[in-house]
Amino acid sequence: MEILPSQKPIKTVGLITKRTIADHQKVLKQLVDFLQKHKKEVLFDENSFRFFKGAKSHGKEELLNKVDMAIVLGGDGTILKTARRLPRKKVLILGVNFGTLGFLTETTPPKMYECLEKVLSGQYVVDKRSLLRATLYRKGQKLTTSLALNDAVINQGAFARLIRMDIEINNQKVTSVKADGLIIATPSGSTAHSLSGGGPIVHPKIEGLVMTPICPSSLSMRAIVLPDSRQITITIATERKDEQESFIGLTIDGQDMIVLKYGDKIKIRRSRRSFNLVRTKNLYYRMLRNKLGWGGE
Repeated sequence: MEILPSQKPIKTVGLITKRTIADHQKVLKQLVDFLQKHKKEVLFDENSFRFFKGAKSHGKEELLNKVDMAIVLGGDGTILKTARRLPRKKVLILGVNFGTLGFLTETTPPKMYECLEKVLSGQYVVDKRSLLRATLYRKGQKLTTSLALNDAVINQGAFARLIRMDIEINNQKVTSVKADGLIIATPSGSTAHSLSGGGPIVHPKIEGLVMTPICPSSLSMRAIVLPDSRQITITIATERKDEQESFIGLTIDGQDMIVLKYGDKIKIRRSRRSFNLVRTKNLYYRMLRNKLGWGGE
């Protein structure tokens, strides 16, 4: 990956942290000192502000609207939460891995300052990741819409019973499937829940969507990769008598869940927004080797 200088200087930096950032106060305070020495204005989220006298708390959406770059201190889960609050404004995201997996993060605390020196001097590229927009309709009325960086999943409640779903792509019927659930994933999310369900690994530069059934009743029903210019519509065709004990849910990035009812329609398409990760090195294949245990250095 060729590193090209950025055209836009980074003047304002926001800090988005996981809830347990109190365990890493020393790292956080050193980071703020570093940014201030580089003449950057620093904004704090609701988790980090309390460690700095006179600092103001910002919600994620408010903070992302005000900064040129956000440094996300956490793991992939913290990045996924950030993606769901993404404003229309283009903002750069630099992930620092305090978690375990780190598929989406760029660096770790020991290497953070070396990485930031490059970024603040313009030696970086933007890794543009696609987002899903999942919109729920009930009886013809729009109920809610959500952004997802990894996936939107229709899945089970307390009891494992097959869910019948009618699937259309661009208003053309594809199939009616009975399965434990269904995953619609971005290329970024192809290495998450979809991979566990037997879906393919899709390179982030490929403009596609992955539709992966979870334990379908028909063995011929397999994961399929679609152009991300398509809209997928899923209609819940299973009626549950006791929705409290045996509900069907729509889960966004494994974190937000909405209970679904018989007849609900979920329309999923690529969002017009994108998630702009900061990269200083091309580590994608090394990440696959390390995170998936393929072996080799």
